[in-house]
Amino acid sequence: MRALRLPGWKSEPELVEVAEPTAGPGQVVVRIGGAGACHSDLHLMHDFEAGAVPWNPPFTLGHENAGWVHDLGAGVTGLEVGQPVAVYGAWGCGTCDRCRVGVDPYCENPAAAPVPGGGGGLGLDGGMAEYELVPDARHIVPLPEGLDPVQAAPLTDAGLTPYHAIRRSWHKLAPGSTAVVIGVGGLGHVGVQILKATTAARVIAVDTRPEALKLAEECGADLTLRSGEGTAQEIRAATPGGRGADVVLDFVGADATLRLGAAAARTLGDLTIVGIAGGTLPVSFFSVPYEVSIQTTYWGSRPELIEVLDLGARGLVRPKTTTFPLDRAVDAYRRLQDGSVEGRAVIVP
Repeated sequence: MRALRLPGWKSEPELVEVAEPTAGPGQVVVRIGGAGACHSDLHLMHDFEAGAVPWNPPFTLGHENAGWVHDLGAGVTGLEVGQPVAVYGAWGCGTCDRCRVGVDPYCENPAAAPVPGGGGGLGLDGGMAEYELVPDARHIVPLPEGLDPVQAAPLTDAGLTPYHAIRRSWHKLAPGSTAVVIGVGGLGHVGVQILKATTAARVIAVDTRPEALKLAEECGADLTLRSGEGTAQEIRAATPGGRGADVVLDFVGADATLRLGAAAARTLGDLTIVGIAGGTLPVSFFSVPYEVSIQTTYWGSRPELIEVLDLGARGLVRPKTTTFPLDRAVDAYRRLQDGSVEGRAVIVP
């Protein structure tokens, strides 16, 4: 079968022929219907080097996958060949306290995981191929009626990651509250939709690109702002009494966006860093508003993925997608890098 593989750190992916996988005991092979191209894959190609993470190339890219059950290993129950499914992408040990409740990204026994801190497309073979081997059936989530694999694939990361970040702050997003989304790209535009679908907050979207702000409006943002020197003041001016944003979600994570988030946050607010652009934010007693919580998040849980897929099936959250055939997957990443992909790029083998 064909697969898009990363041969080494700081290298371009290659479309090559590899053996078709077969399911061993407890495993599932998924025929891929859609595989999302994530901006974090660009970091794997261009920025990471040996020692940055506890795994190394070569491996097939694609950690955002959905399709149909193709092969079931011995002992797998509750699934049928041909059934449409999503793949939960973080693969932990399965036995620690975190994994047992479905929070594999925060696995506390990584030495026993299939690949420490990773999963399919992150150290092990992912879904940028005709088939993907999933090492444990617990990572398979049946798709609800009305949601096909091309729509579902980006929800497994571009939907799940912002959903987890927003869900942890639901108690601060009551009527009268304000949420700010910084960066309206593949994850940020879905974050706007999730905020509108699951909270009563007024949503302000911030980006440097006019086309991104237009997309934010289409996704339901109440106000869009072009990022610049006075953006923090504009955000505060748009909140009751100029008090600032109750929740700021930074989908970029650069120095400038972190400073913006801290400057725009309300006392007792949340500043959640989702983007991995490598920025830093000096924190001291007087550098941020009192009792602002600053945290990072990584992906989300299996139970949360089930909730996200339900939102997708009901039409409340629909990532904007641009599809590419597998033989144009490299082109999809090039367009992702130059910023010409609107929403999420999805590879359809």
